[in-house]
Amino acid sequence: MEKKNKKILKELNSLRKNTLMNTLQIKYIYLGLNFLVAKMLVNKKKLQPIGYLHGGATIALAESVGSSLSIINVNKNVFNVFNIEISANHIQKIIKGVVFAKAKIIHKGKTIHFIQISIYNEKKDKISYCKMTNIIIPKKE
Repeated sequence: MEKKNKKILKELNSLRKNTLMNTLQIKYIYLGLNFLVAKMLVNKKKLQPIGYLHGGATIALAESVGSSLSIINVNKNVFNVFNIEISANHIQKIIKGVVFAKAKIIHKGKTIHFIQISIYNEKKDKISYCKMTNIIIPKKE
């Protein structure tokens, strides 16, 4: 991985302090051309009462990686990025291990980014498929 990408990953991971991403143990691990990968440990604190990974934790992982992908694709000194829509199809259950989220930009417009996020386990089995729309808004001076 090139030096610039390592620097961006380090910066993204440093921003997790005192956030939901830190609480959920979400870590950004790989940055490529128009995609970003994060991982999250599946443990008891992230399960539903019946013992499977909570859909809300999955959505939080997807939104974290999808929003961060938009942020690194705009001038963050000039623009804010906000998620305005997210949806998920949960395909398979998981009770332990690690899940990975790979976010790809499908459409990168001036005001809208459309992001596709695949959530999968260590064996590359698809756990959830998510899509989200981010709006890019100029910061007020």
